[in-house]
Amino acid sequence: MEKFTKWLPTLVLMGVVVLFAVFAGLQYPAREDIAVVPYTRAKALIGEGAVSDATLRGSRLALTLKSPLQLAEGQPATRILVAEIPSVGDPGLLPALEQAGVQLTALPGEEAGGWRVLSGLLPWLLFLLVYWWFWRRTFRNVAGGLDGLGGAGDILRNPRQEKTVTIPKVTFKDVAGQDNAKREVSELVDFLRDPERYTKLGAEVPRGVLLMGPPGTGKTLLARALAGEAGVPFFSISASEFIEVFVGVGAARVRKMFDEAKERQPSIIFIDELDSVGRVRGAGFGGGHDEREQTLNQILAELDGFEGHEAVIVLAATNRPDVLDPALLRPGRFDRHVTLDLPDKAARVAILKVHTRKIPLAKDVDLGIVAAGTPGFSGADLKNLCNEAAMAAAREEAREVTMHHFDDMRDRIMLGTVRTLAIQPEEKHRLAVHEAGHVIVAHFLPESDPIYKVTIIPRGRALGVTHQLPSEERHTLPESYLHDRIAVALGGRVAERELLGSVSTGADDDIRGATALARAMISRWGMSKELGPVDLRESDEHPFLGREIALPRRFSDASANEVDKEVRALLLAEEKRASAIIESHRDGLNRLIAALEAEESLDKTAIEAALGPAPARVLRPALVPRTGTD
Repeated sequence: MEKFTKWLPTLVLMGVVVLFAVFAGLQYPAREDIAVVPYTRAKALIGEGAVSDATLRGSRLALTLKSPLQLAEGQPATRILVAEIPSVGDPGLLPALEQAGVQLTALPGEEAGGWRVLSGLLPWLLFLLVYWWFWRRTFRNVAGGLDGLGGAGDILRNPRQEKTVTIPKVTFKDVAGQDNAKREVSELVDFLRDPERYTKLGAEVPRGVLLMGPPGTGKTLLARALAGEAGVPFFSISASEFIEVFVGVGAARVRKMFDEAKERQPSIIFIDELDSVGRVRGAGFGGGHDEREQTLNQILAELDGFEGHEAVIVLAATNRPDVLDPALLRPGRFDRHVTLDLPDKAARVAILKVHTRKIPLAKDVDLGIVAAGTPGFSGADLKNLCNEAAMAAAREEAREVTMHHFDDMRDRIMLGTVRTLAIQPEEKHRLAVHEAGHVIVAHFLPESDPIYKVTIIPRGRALGVTHQLPSEERHTLPESYLHDRIAVALGGRVAERELLGSVSTGADDDIRGATALARAMISRWGMSKELGPVDLRESDEHPFLGREIALPRRFSDASANEVDKEVRALLLAEEKRASAIIESHRDGLNRLIAALEAEESLDKTAIEAALGPAPARVLRPALVPRTGTD
């Protein structure tokens, strides 16, 4: 039915064209024995007595000859001739026909037939048809997909609902690296499989479960796996699909989806990107949105309307739990909050094993090394890395994916794609000096992250890149580690000033990052002896969220001045540390610059060959547990 409706305008247009052709054929039948002649020739044949009978239709005269006549050499003989009477008329035509004894038949003219009416209506029919087609197309785009013959039922229906109401084949085995989150939702599987086990004891399973975490951590995958483990229908929709130009459509869609889920219970409803409709209700700079707020109110009402015996669980996912309306997060609605974090090294290994199950790996591939080289990668990032490595191997027509493919694609993702630029020798030397400054400071500082690779080959938006990889997973950042990071960031600028006598714009990103880190240390984390543990950061509330009409500052101008002084002092002190390291290892710096100009890319082994072995890294003892919140 949907396919027929989609092609209905085209079929109607084709039908009109066919009808036009049929009428034309009926009006002027195509016959091989009919010839068109000039009117003077037709009148001459009448006078010669060669015509047996004639038919007059409007201004057209058809003559039937007594015997076939060949009009021109090489043409077949014909008995029927057609001639057009002049528009001024011919008073002598009828007397000539009577004198020759020709039997005359007069028929209504074209103007008196239905063809005239049809030809007049045809342009209007075509115009209405085109208008109707454009109206349906526009209405479908605005109202969320009119796949049927129109009507409220089609507007309220989720356009993808028929495809998404299934029992997913994904299980918890396909969700790697999120063991804590799986444990929190695993008891929901037992409830969906055997609801009476809980209800007979008066227990009520959480009506709503909110999945929170950065993008790509597997929130949607976990929701599908929960439905797959329980073997229940999975109703999936994005919250943005509730928002329509027609006020009330979103709320009606919510009611319809919840009703269908209750009819097919036990079941799971999954609302992706909940913050699209669940933001804080209020004015703010942007004002309210009636449709969004009505949709949110309807979701709240549906969550409150669950009975104790209904085996329907609502899952929702968001990347921004801080912007959600408090009414969504109170007990009785989204009772349980499950956080999905970025995976650590062990979790990344498990995720890589899942995504390489169908990829032929070479013997030199060590997923542990790949996981160690991808800190901060989400599950989606690791899946993309595996896919890019497989595509790189396919481009080279290799039979297996090697460690080389993983290394190249990791550099491409983290550092950017290699760019082809014509760099002058002087600029290339300055790039080498700048990157070598970063490397030598990081190499000799006790708590900086080890250098993995340095290159002066342009990648992404950078002309050169120094890549550091942490040797261990860090969950808190000590003050000394932050000081070393600032010194490393300023090392490139210091090297340019010490060796070349001037600085360049290449330190723009370094200065911005070092300043942001220093300001956070002073104003957020209380790492200043002068200011102490006072929160002096600017408000991070967005005015469009409706919580605050502006970005207020809750400290005086004098405090802001003190923060600026502390930040400046911290940056100058770390710049001085970087300068001292460069001065004390000038020979090694020169060797590193020469090697970098010659090879353009150096790994850890080549760096140690130029600078010597790195000093022992400081290993800090485990933090003593304490009470309170961060």
